[in-house]
Amino acid sequence: MAPSPSGKAEVCNTFITRSNRVGASIKKHNASRKGWHFFLDNAMDLLSPYLIFITLLLGAFAGFTAGLLGIGGGVILVPLFLWLFPVAGFPSDLVVHTAFGTSLAIILPTAISSVLAHRKRGNIVWSMVAFLIIGGVVGSVLGSSLAAILPGEKLKMTFGMMQIAVSLKLFFSRKSQPVENQIPACKWQLLILIGTIGGFVSAFFGIGGGVVAVPLMFMVLKIPIRSAVGNSSALIVISSFSAVCLYVWYGLDEVQNIPFSFGYVNSLVALIVTPLTMVFARFGVALANRISQDKLVKVFAMLLMLVGLKIIFNF
Repeated sequence: MAPSPSGKAEVCNTFITRSNRVGASIKKHNASRKGWHFFLDNAMDLLSPYLIFITLLLGAFAGFTAGLLGIGGGVILVPLFLWLFPVAGFPSDLVVHTAFGTSLAIILPTAISSVLAHRKRGNIVWSMVAFLIIGGVVGSVLGSSLAAILPGEKLKMTFGMMQIAVSLKLFFSRKSQPVENQIPACKWQLLILIGTIGGFVSAFFGIGGGVVAVPLMFMVLKIPIRSAVGNSSALIVISSFSAVCLYVWYGLDEVQNIPFSFGYVNSLVALIVTPLTMVFARFGVALANRISQDKLVKVFAMLLMLVGLKIIFNF
């Protein structure tokens, strides 16, 4: 097994006693239970009512931020799963990869929900999305492939520093903001490049590429923030789909004793969280169309700052 791409496998030590107990229970059920009894018993082993409540609460928040800011919601889901999976008894060497893969599996339908809502409000420029998607597919293939074989600690730190720099740029650079509801002409080469970067970040970190795609579209291409968010949601649909397929493929031979896992995607957790993220994504889109561009930019900048600090200082 390759080292974890995020370098955070050590979080599994936090709840080692419970992990051993649950892990032993999982093996016992694997050997002796089948059918619906197997499904229900293993589900209770993996997720207690308390864990389900916390997961649903943060899943709803992830869906809301996905709709509001076009980021996919992975910045909330990945840290959640890095805490949840060790508690549920997942093997330490599979925690990070499974957190990334499961996060992307939830991001996919959540992004679809966001796209449908943004489309109704005219926030998506489809001629731009076509080129963003081309880059997104390429980037997601590269990102997921590297994530399967690289620890990525240095890249993680660089990414965190970049998020903080972009956040400060958004906070203090007010003179060159795009004009609301005015879509500029953009070179297709730049759109493909931004799509590639977004797809790569989405697949490598399992967080949705909007954390880089939205700021790049807003600051470099001068696309109004609502259109940047809508375009990002459409990009995330394609990039997360290709990334999920690869996370399943790369993990087929690795995940053996984790119930409900298909490769690096845990279907039980995905099925529990996805309906709520899809519903709350619609609320996020509705709010995004009610507040001014300036306020929406500030909210996005604050989120990027928190993400950058979280990645660098691991708090």
